[in-house]
Amino acid sequence: MHTADRTERVPKQDRSRATRQRLLEAAVACLAERGWTGSTVSVVAEHAGVSRGAAQHHFPTREDLFTAAVEYVAEERSVALRALFPEGAAADDRRAVVAALVDLYTGPLFRAALHLWVAASNEEQLRGRVTELEARVGRETHRIAVDLLGADETRPGARETVQGLMDMARGLGLANLLTDDAGRRERVVEQWARLLDAALDGTPG
Repeated sequence: MHTADRTERVPKQDRSRATRQRLLEAAVACLAERGWTGSTVSVVAEHAGVSRGAAQHHFPTREDLFTAAVEYVAEERSVALRALFPEGAAADDRRAVVAALVDLYTGPLFRAALHLWVAASNEEQLRGRVTELEARVGRETHRIAVDLLGADETRPGARETVQGLMDMARGLGLANLLTDDAGRRERVVEQWARLLDAALDGTPG
């Protein structure tokens, strides 16, 4: 009897995890496509192919759902970024690292996060969660960037240079929201790779 219970419980747990993941992915997609106002729990549940009750079982409030969704995808993107350079990145790979970091801010995750930030600026119950999430994601992305770029943050200006790269990437992401900025982005990536070589290694820019 106990064995049968365990056998039945495992598929249920698998289904529960699959449902949760579908909801998280649907929430990010809806937020990126419809914004905060158009992304209700019902809309997300329909997009994920589950009932509203199932959605609320996993995420009791709308705020729970969307903060968890952006955090989930941010973590997935961090894993994917590290996987691009499993052995770490040598100094001569910095252009590829810069391009990968910029890509973090030009996809649906950034668009969804932006909608969440705007909502948080007006929704008091959301602001604290989003501020904490953004700080955590920002710290993790910065750590990844430092590792991949081989930056020595004890070197004067190195930390600020990496942070400037992240701020620049975020700005390119904002520009990309309105128009396809791929051509200019390529040129900026090339220039930032040269600046990083000069700032982090002391080589001529």
